[in-house]
Amino acid sequence: MTHGYVREACFDPRGARALFGARNLGYGCGDAQRIARLSRRAACRLVAAALCAATPAAYSADGYPSRPVRLIVPFGAGAATDIVARVLAAKLGESLGQTIVVDNRPGAGGLVGTDTAAKAAPDGYTILVFGINQTIAPALYKKLPYDPLRDFAHISLYGTLPNILVVHPSVPAKSISEFVALAKAKPGSMKYGSSGIGASPHLTMEYFKTRTGIDLVHIPYKVAAQGITELVGGNLHAWFNNLPSAIGNVKAGRLRALAVTSAKRAEQLPDVPTMMESGLGDFEVTVWQGLAVPLATPPTAIARIHDAMVKSLAAPDLKQKFGDNGVTAVSSTREAFVKFIHAEAVKWARVVKESGARVE
Repeated sequence: MTHGYVREACFDPRGARALFGARNLGYGCGDAQRIARLSRRAACRLVAAALCAATPAAYSADGYPSRPVRLIVPFGAGAATDIVARVLAAKLGESLGQTIVVDNRPGAGGLVGTDTAAKAAPDGYTILVFGINQTIAPALYKKLPYDPLRDFAHISLYGTLPNILVVHPSVPAKSISEFVALAKAKPGSMKYGSSGIGASPHLTMEYFKTRTGIDLVHIPYKVAAQGITELVGGNLHAWFNNLPSAIGNVKAGRLRALAVTSAKRAEQLPDVPTMMESGLGDFEVTVWQGLAVPLATPPTAIARIHDAMVKSLAAPDLKQKFGDNGVTAVSSTREAFVKFIHAEAVKWARVVKESGARVE
């Protein structure tokens, strides 16, 4: 039976050897043959006993987690995804009673880290930060080494945040209309950066280009921090940055903010208008993040992680830390998260098609 993306299997003793291998069950070939001749009930009991003996205590509801858990962040240290994930990891570790070790695996707009997680052992000890970028990738790449919708058990949302269009102070534009006019006066001469092809900053800018009819040159970076350094240094003109990693530079005057992509202004930067206020009608992009695990992860571990997430996201101190970074803490049921992910995949497939964005 399949429920969401968690598949539950009824073990058939006739297929036990083919599925697991006689040696993996602790039996020799002769023993495997004898298993097939036993009554169904006796065989099921025997196979179940062998599986229990071979299964670590971490699979039991009261034993997981018995050691540190790895949280794969598919972007570099210092990126907005990393900043928020580390806040969650600290609180989630408290709820689980174990250390959550953040493992940054940047590259290809999140593809490297996602692929690493997809191929990890499905034992509950590898969790992936699964967000908007994973729903963009299927439309942007002709072939992926994994299926972001089918190769994972999706657990819950944990945060939403806007992107913010920032420019270097030398750019003579203090509003969206001025920026568009400047770009149209110099088509193809202005450069914008992103945290990789397929990342939300890339697609947000491509959407913006489609809506405004401007032509900018895309410069992708493996690690967002490298690109932001280039932008602050004046080697780039613009960037649709995730809000958490832009706040400091904007407040310090190192970058100028033109607009946020949320429906309402960000509390942290109340003087910065929304894209809609700036004349772009229904232009709204919400960046979101959640957690997922390899598909075959034991249901008990998945349930434990989900419960710990709900508890962590309800904590006042986590909500405050998220809020300080421009992030709204939010949890969801697994079923609701799956529906949301599918809807986002459809939405971004349309944006990719309309914008003409492609892997360069």
